[in-house]
Amino acid sequence: MNSGVPFGLQVDEALAADMRERLSEVERLLTESIASEDPLLTEASRHLVEAGGKRFRPMLVLLASHFGDPAAAGVVPAAAVVELTHLATLYHDDVMDEATMRRGEVSANTRWTNTVAILTGDYLFARASDLLADLGPQAVRIQARAFARLVRGQMAETTGPGADADPLKHYLQVVADKTASLIAVSGQFGAMLAGSSTHVVDTVTSACEKIGVAFQLSDDILDIASESDQSGKTPGTDLREGVRTLPVLHVLSTTDAESARLRELLEQDLTDDTLHAEALELLRAHPAMDRARADLRQWAEDARGELLTLPDVPVRQAFTGLCDYVVSRTG
Repeated sequence: MNSGVPFGLQVDEALAADMRERLSEVERLLTESIASEDPLLTEASRHLVEAGGKRFRPMLVLLASHFGDPAAAGVVPAAAVVELTHLATLYHDDVMDEATMRRGEVSANTRWTNTVAILTGDYLFARASDLLADLGPQAVRIQARAFARLVRGQMAETTGPGADADPLKHYLQVVADKTASLIAVSGQFGAMLAGSSTHVVDTVTSACEKIGVAFQLSDDILDIASESDQSGKTPGTDLREGVRTLPVLHVLSTTDAESARLRELLEQDLTDDTLHAEALELLRAHPAMDRARADLRQWAEDARGELLTLPDVPVRQAFTGLCDYVVSRTG
């Protein structure tokens, strides 16, 4: 067994070697795709591409392709498409969130301007579409529908739940649309373009969407439980910014007297350091954290159950290992 692929997944040597080789091909294609005659556009595009990142979505494309022919012509371009799409959304997200940092670097909107960041994101969407055009009308339609879900999810997050809406249901729909939709497409592209059967394509797509939700839930938990920047940001960032993630929503659904002080804090502005520290301490000790972890485990187990209906080949073990990873990273 070998862990030479992202997330320390234990896969056989042949699969690990293929993944390493094809991830390198994806990196080369990303670099080629963002080149422009405009020096500023090239520099701004390289800003995030070269900042690294986990390349989670391209990895899923490549893994899923092993349920069919991983050497199929469209697999590597599809992996580049999903990563370019993901990176484009990050440029736009940073403008909307007024972020100053991204992946340990000054964000593009801070380094240049909001206009440059927005236009760079648009450029990456265009470059993704150019690659996508060679993959056929079905792939174009899949990407277009996923893009609509991304926008819908961002809009729903921006406007918040309606007066009569269930906040938890609203939140999970936002997660599914804004985060899990592109992760689902990653698995779908890999299996479909590798020539897998309809059952395999549909199962991988569904399981990857559930894995995508699970990853976001684990990030929510880590944002509160982590003592470091394991989640990629300073612990308690969501609390400070007033973002109501899964553990917070579970607290706010309670009515017990013991939770009254925490509910009071969560309804306040927590940019004050003292109030923020108190809320974070109380939330870490609250049963809502265990409830959130249980939700996370359920999403991962549902994904695993679907994956176990797939052919028993080495890549299936890599996918089920991903289900284990997403749970174990929250401790």
